[in-house]
Amino acid sequence: MELRTKSGDPARQRTACVVVGVYERRRMSEAARAVDAASDGYLSHLLRRGDLDGEAGQTLLLPDCPGVRSDRVLLVGCGREREFSERTYRKAVSAAARALEQAGTGEATLFLPELPVRGRDVAWRVATAAELLETTLYRFDAFKSEPRPPRRPLRQATLAVPRRADLRRAQPALALGQATGRGANFTRDLGNTPANVCTPGYLGEQAEALAERFDSVQAEVLGPAQLEEQGLAALMAVARGAEAPPRLIVLHYRGGADDQAPVALVGKGITFDSGGISIKPSASMDEMKYDMSGAAAVFGAVHAAAEAQLPLNLVAVIPATENMPDGRATRPGDIIDSLDGQRIEVLNTDAEGRLVLADGLAYTRRLEPSEVVDVATLTGAAIVGLGHHRHAVMGNAPGLVRDLLQAGERAADRGWELPLDEEYDEQLRSPFADVANIGGQPAGTITAGCFLQRFAHGLRWAHLDIAGTAWKGGEHKGATGRPVPLLTHFLAARAGWTL
Repeated sequence: MELRTKSGDPARQRTACVVVGVYERRRMSEAARAVDAASDGYLSHLLRRGDLDGEAGQTLLLPDCPGVRSDRVLLVGCGREREFSERTYRKAVSAAARALEQAGTGEATLFLPELPVRGRDVAWRVATAAELLETTLYRFDAFKSEPRPPRRPLRQATLAVPRRADLRRAQPALALGQATGRGANFTRDLGNTPANVCTPGYLGEQAEALAERFDSVQAEVLGPAQLEEQGLAALMAVARGAEAPPRLIVLHYRGGADDQAPVALVGKGITFDSGGISIKPSASMDEMKYDMSGAAAVFGAVHAAAEAQLPLNLVAVIPATENMPDGRATRPGDIIDSLDGQRIEVLNTDAEGRLVLADGLAYTRRLEPSEVVDVATLTGAAIVGLGHHRHAVMGNAPGLVRDLLQAGERAADRGWELPLDEEYDEQLRSPFADVANIGGQPAGTITAGCFLQRFAHGLRWAHLDIAGTAWKGGEHKGATGRPVPLLTHFLAARAGWTL
């Protein structure tokens, strides 16, 4: 979608559709009042008649509105004016995007970014609207024999700001918001692709394609022989039962100075998780194609950073494999090596993500990053504790954890910090090896974080458990693209671009 910003009178826009907000109790936004004045009270008449009551997310499309130059006017409900918040703003923008595409307008000028949102400036409103215009209209029909695209998709949108002076801040915000949305959609595409297509090798091909698309990105893909040679024994132990060969994917984005240490992202890339020998129940096992959502999110963050041309260096490390049960598979009770040198007693082969991340973190240490954030659909316990709304966040660097949480607040992609106290780590003791890969049922998300912390020594490190947030089931089944917004805002802040 082509996006741009401008400032002007809504009644004088020569466009297919002008979008303005209306609050409950027939209270019009400033842009709606301008349209109403130009139309000699036409909007007031419709509102008094009860055609729209302003409930958040409602829409009303008006063709041939008198006195305005646009072909149509779209009214969008914004709820109670004094309660207008980030959430209702996002709901209004998403509702507008869906209504515009359903109406087949092709292009539009949205005056919603002019609406005041408590605690958020015009740059935030523009970036958020740009992101939502990309993500709200996302479709995944690559595997349908007869896909049905929209009759006339929304291809161009202009985001209006209150004053011409606002354009200087709005333009970089637009670029960041659109890059965030496109990165999230790239993540969704990877997550939604079925596991018979999205293998570790496929992820390697996607990394190479990303490097071909952006000159600032370089890709390196290591195969099984190289993994064995370099000692990534924990990754190879998980891969042992799978026919699809594993990969270690390394993406370098270079947007900063040559001597600047990179920020590192590590993504769990289990392209299908059967549970291995500790096999999962069959119900909803199809959703285990999403167990590579951490890897997909890291891909999306690199995509967003490259598209926004963020001035920083970034390295992404993705250990990728399937977790399958066959005669060669790692068994419960096996003791395996790791790149770090610590030996691990595998008590449950369905706790495999932390094993591949252990080697991923150890490999990342070689790249001398300034800090590391790993992203993984790691534990069902995260869903029990936080549901499907917030990511679990842990780490050994309080400042890094704080910055991730703040980025999530700005991006409406929120996390919640959990502790990593020594008492939890004691649950991982093994009588036979250096560490067990599970610590029992209590505090399962925290003990998984404690396990990873053992392999993050010497690193300024944080962990995002996205098991409850990376995808949705049921009627709205599909990848969400989270936590790409959080990661992109975090990286933007590291590059000095704070909204």
